[in-house]
Amino acid sequence: MSMTNSNFVKSIARTVVRVLLRALARLLFRVRVQGMDKALAVKDGGHSRLLVIANHESFLDGILLGLFLPIEKPVFIIHTEYVRRPLFRFGLNAMADYLAVDPSNPMAMKHVIRLLESGRQVVIFPEGRITMTGALMKVYEGPAFVAAKTGATLLPVRLDGLSRSYFSKMTRWPRKFFPQITLTILPPTVLPMLEAANAKVRRHKSGENLRRLMLEIALAQPSQRTLYGALCSVAKLHGRRRHVVEDIQQVEYTYHDLLKMSLALGRLAKRHTEPGEKIGLLLPNMTPTLALLLGLTALGRIPAMLNYTAGVDGMQGACDAACIRTLITSYAFVEQAKLADKLAALQGLERIVYLEDLRKEMTFRDKLWLMGWALWFPRRVEVKASPEDAAVVLFTSGSEAKPKGVVLSHRAILANIAQIRAIIDISYDDRVLSVLPMFHSFGLTAGTLLPLLTGASVFLYPSPLHYRVIPELAYDRACTVLFGTSTFLGNYARFAHPYDFYRLRYVVSGAEKLSATVHEQWFEKFGIRILEGYGATETAPVIAVNTPMAYRSGSVGQFLPGIEYCLQPVPGIERGGLLHVRGPNVMSGYLKADHPGVLQVPASSEGTGWYETGDIVDVDSEGFVHIVGRAKRFAKVAGEMVSLEAVEKLALTASPNGFHAVSSRPDESKGEVLVLFTTDIQIDRVTLQKVAQQLKFPELAVPKKIVRMNALPVLGTGKTDYVTLKRMAEESFV
Repeated sequence: MSMTNSNFVKSIARTVVRVLLRALARLLFRVRVQGMDKALAVKDGGHSRLLVIANHESFLDGILLGLFLPIEKPVFIIHTEYVRRPLFRFGLNAMADYLAVDPSNPMAMKHVIRLLESGRQVVIFPEGRITMTGALMKVYEGPAFVAAKTGATLLPVRLDGLSRSYFSKMTRWPRKFFPQITLTILPPTVLPMLEAANAKVRRHKSGENLRRLMLEIALAQPSQRTLYGALCSVAKLHGRRRHVVEDIQQVEYTYHDLLKMSLALGRLAKRHTEPGEKIGLLLPNMTPTLALLLGLTALGRIPAMLNYTAGVDGMQGACDAACIRTLITSYAFVEQAKLADKLAALQGLERIVYLEDLRKEMTFRDKLWLMGWALWFPRRVEVKASPEDAAVVLFTSGSEAKPKGVVLSHRAILANIAQIRAIIDISYDDRVLSVLPMFHSFGLTAGTLLPLLTGASVFLYPSPLHYRVIPELAYDRACTVLFGTSTFLGNYARFAHPYDFYRLRYVVSGAEKLSATVHEQWFEKFGIRILEGYGATETAPVIAVNTPMAYRSGSVGQFLPGIEYCLQPVPGIERGGLLHVRGPNVMSGYLKADHPGVLQVPASSEGTGWYETGDIVDVDSEGFVHIVGRAKRFAKVAGEMVSLEAVEKLALTASPNGFHAVSSRPDESKGEVLVLFTTDIQIDRVTLQKVAQQLKFPELAVPKKIVRMNALPVLGTGKTDYVTLKRMAEESFV
């Protein structure tokens, strides 16, 4: 009887404590709970085995979950280290049961299994420890094995905001005493026990499935409405005095400076443009370019980033497709880049506006507006916009066909940034060296907007072709992150001192296939493993990327969280299929020169929302993506499908120090024949045939003709110019 009374008193005490702490948490942290209906559905559904999993941001995580989740008598699985802390003793211990475990003990999870099998509801943090990076830490396999073994219903929960508190372990993050906290409850799910050769493999596969689920949790965070809105939010979070942008003028700009410049340039450009108009930007990687882009989006204009290396035809095609009537550039840039003749040749433009002239138009009234309520209440200046509205127009590289305008919405760009942040811990302490131009989707999203909207700093450099200067900049500015293409990274390695990249912790390659030679060169010379990724302008752009936690040599990594995919069989190709993807980062549609200004959403055989990449890929059992080749980069030789990229690998094996590209041309007897373009003056068909025999390549894969060049033609984006090579291949047989 006394024991019953004791339990009753303890239950009453816990209820009182919960009510008081919940009221205090709502008052201090303004706690918001999203998706409560999902938790209530699980509760009312009578699930006998419920396992709540959540990311781990601070010492308050368990207390908040206990306060706001509608679960009865939960048992919290706690790291033995945290049990000894006073906050735990006076918080979670006062209102819930707990089980202290050591993640390194392989027997610890057996106690959790017994709890679930007894009908208790369990809360666990699969990372095992509080994040030190702000991103997902290592996910232990134990909780995944528990979920699969017991068949428990998983209720994923995303905690957001606590990493910015003094209860976190993020010492370098700008912290507050009482940041706003959001709990996002995701739909319940289960982790099935997978078939495998033995228990060890089953445990590993279950752990990998849980890691992917945790990535989905990391992605489930409140999204900003627009790019400008995201800038305002991050400036408020990190403080306006935070230095975030620097360029070759060697001036460091704060968030306050960037907001000021964006509003000023946006207001001045507004007078020369119409609402919703697509404005051509012909400018280099400089702070005013970034500010103008953000200012135009804030005031209801759509910046269209023109590729100034594309030639007159390429720029004219872009202007025609997007119906560009107004172009903004700079006298200094036109002179330095020798663009005067190209500008004069462009047709259909109604006005060309120069930044130097815009600055002269700044009046006292403009300055008064800027320094008054506009700068101190920047959100009120923004024209009301939807996340689905067009944020920017980029243009495809034109490496294989005529460039098309790709319309990317605010949602698409911000979603891709969130997807990247979920798997790569770009932090407050990072400095990104951005050398890829902003007209390149990789350069805009990953190189420029990603660091800007995450609190990291960025150094904008106007050209990726300065192979001696860029390594010196990386050394001088102590850069920690570098995005590039295989071609550019290979040239940086040639000219760099072994210590130039001593601070780099992430080097990510995209836009073209990473050369094995470049990969080995970086590892041998700098001790850096290049992380190869894959994407398309149409996906804003990242689709998949290798990470330190999920890396496989020869692949382009795993798909980003939030991306669905399917593979369609391709006749004549045994391995892999044509890749279709769907996700929040997919474009709104195309602008094409044949229907100027008309948004065209390409049809997909998979249905609405799917994008056909045009790439043939193979996905292995662990989700790593292997690029087989472009669908357009296959040749049919004597009735057999031959991958041109595979032939390039053959040439690279025969000549590791050369640069090689393969094209094809029609042939009456064989359908098509292969042409190898190479910088190696000594390579010949005999050498290629010997290597082909060693690699068990068919004789059809050996190019019939070899064209030697001093350098391969390259686009401004760093990609090989296959359009030019195709024309040269056809001319070489005339």
